[in-house]
Formats: sequence, C-alpha cells, structure tokens
Amino acid sequence: MYQQHQRSRSAANSEVNTLKKTGKILLWFARMIVGITFVFSGFVKAIDPLGSAYKFEDYFTAFGGFFEHLAPIAFPAAIALSTLELLIGFCFLLKIKMKGMSVVALLFMAVMLPLTLYIALKNPVSDCGCFGDAIILDNWTTFYKNIILILFIVLVMIFVKQLRPVFLPVVEWIVMTLIAVAGIGFSVYNYSHQPVIDFRPYKIGVNIPEKMVIPEGAEPDKYETMLVYEKGGEKKEFTIENYPKDSTWTFVEQKTTLVSKGYTPPIHNFQIVDLNLNDITDYVLSYKGTVNLLCMYDLNKTSETGAKAAEALYQKIKSEGTPFYALTASSDEEIEAFRTRTGATYTFCKTDPITLKTIVRGNPALMIIKNGTVVGKWNWRDF
Repeated sequence: MYQQHQRSRSAANSEVNTLKKTGKILLWFARMIVGITFVFSGFVKAIDPLGSAYKFEDYFTAFGGFFEHLAPIAFPAAIALSTLELLIGFCFLLKIKMKGMSVVALLFMAVMLPLTLYIALKNPVSDCGCFGDAIILDNWTTFYKNIILILFIVLVMIFVKQLRPVFLPVVEWIVMTLIAVAGIGFSVYNYSHQPVIDFRPYKIGVNIPEKMVIPEGAEPDKYETMLVYEKGGEKKEFTIENYPKDSTWTFVEQKTTLVSKGYTPPIHNFQIVDLNLNDITDYVLSYKGTVNLLCMYDLNKTSETGAKAAEALYQKIKSEGTPFYALTASSDEEIEAFRTRTGATYTFCKTDPITLKTIVRGNPALMIIKNGTVVGKWNWRDF
C-alpha cells in the first residue's frame, strides 16, 4: 500500500514537473517572439528613418484635420518610434526590467491595436509600414499580428516573477541607455547617408527596365466601369454594354472601380519628362554608358548646401559629356526660383515625387545608372 502511494506521488510530481517545463518553454517562446518582433521592427525603421518619416506623413495626411499640422514632427517621431521598439525588444530578449517593460510593451500595443484595426477597416494607407520596406504586410495581417503579440505580452506579464534577471539593476540601466543611444545614433547615421541595407526596388545592382516588365500571362488589374445617366430627375447606373442610347437620358458621370488587383511589377511608375514635356525615360534607361540622376522631390525643401555641392559635382563631370539630369516634382516657377537662389545650371526634368522619395533617400541625393542598372546612390553629404 505504501509503495502504491509512493508511485502515485511520483506520478503526480512528474505531471507537475512536466507542466512546469511546458510553462517555462511557453514563457520563453512568448518572450522571444515579442523580443525578436520588436527588435526587427525597430531595426528596419532605424535603417531607413526618412522612409519611416514619409510613412508618418502619409498617416497625418490620411487622417486630415489636426493631424496634418503634425507633419514637422514626422522625422523625430520616426526616430523615437524605432528607438522605443529596439529598447522594448532587447529588454525582452535580455530579461531587463521585465516587469516595467512588459507594461510599456502592453501600453504600446494598446495604442497600436485600435489604430491598426481602424486602418484595416478604413484603409487610409495600403501598408502600415510596421516593418518598413523589408516586409510589406496588408492591413488585416498587421492587425492579427498585433493581437498575437498582445496575447504573448500578457502571458509574460502574468508569469513575470518567474523570469530571473541576468544583470544587476545598475547594469540594466547602463545597457538600456546604450541601446537607446545606439538606436538614435544608428538612425541619424542612416539619415545622413543612405540606408545600410536597401530594401527598395531601386537598390544597387537592379536593372530598372527588367523590373518594369510584366511577365507574359500575368493577370492585369481588373476594373468595373459604370455609367451614370439621369432621366426625369432619377439617376441610374448602367454597364458599358447596356447603357441607354436614346436622347431622353442625360449622361452624368463615369465610375471606375478596382475589382481585383493584378500583377504589379516592382518598378511601375518610373518616368522622366523634360521641361518641354518630352518623355525621355527610354533614352535614359537605354543609354549606353553612365547617367547621373540628381533627385530633389521638392525644391522648397531641398538643402541649398546640397544643391551647391551637386552643382560643383556637375561642373566637374560635364566636360566628360556624361548625361546629368536633376529630377523634381516641383513646378516650373519653383525651378526658376531655385536656379536663382542656388545658381544651379544642370538640366531639370519632372518625375513623380513618390518615385523620387523611393529611388534614393535625401534631398538632394544622387543615383547613377549604367546601361539601365543602378551602380551607385549617395546622399548629398557624400558628394
């Protein structure tokens, strides 16, 4: 009887130990997932702080009203966000101040979850930008990802007492300070030059014409077009096939709606038009040799020091006969004012501002292509 009792106790202890081990593994897994996700998210934002600032501006514009006045803080907000994410992530990975950082992480996600739900429902922007250009998630996937993160954070909060610190308290504060300083410094470095890792379509080594090709057999975008006509004060929608052809109906408007998204090539909006409205895109991309493309998406925001550095570069290479074009989305009047203000003599052309922001970070910044392939990209500070 005694032996049977011992066996029962041994079996019970074994089950308890199994549960404890399972709990520890689950807690470790939750902590790792949260830590890695936050570190990765903060890292890719710190790699491209200017890209994150553009995303903030997109949000402010989409929300409108008061938010549109927040555009000036987009860049510092981008650096603050990436640094905070790095701090939370590394604290989870290294078990630093876990009680406090779990609360910070939960508060962070308590803001992000309703925000991403709103974005998923209203779709003011197509990409949340949570992983920069490294991984593009649709808005609903981002929302579901945030739900999972919150569940893991709550799990860590519940069992936080089981997490023994690795460092002494004073060492924890030193490590946290170093993480914050390094995060800010890394962001500033990438802003002042070019992102150390380029996740965009125009990275060095990419042949632009090849990335513009739509593969044979690829599904194109599908649209539905409806024609609105009015008769006797009543408006009615018709398809292109069955719209009324008698004169008793009056045409009001045409509505075109995207039904299904087809294949979109990595580069689909690269176009260069000179000031006489001649499209020179094919000439630039098919040129046998090197072409310098100076990108200045908004001349009112262009660094005058950078513009003068670009002028010095232009004067240095123009005798070689190498094509040099300044690409901007500014108006003809703004171009002339810019010439007067900076003494710029290089040739200006027009390109979409979003394309210019995507091509290279900086204003101005230079991209050099050779036979249609990107061979170099520089911020004006590196001219």
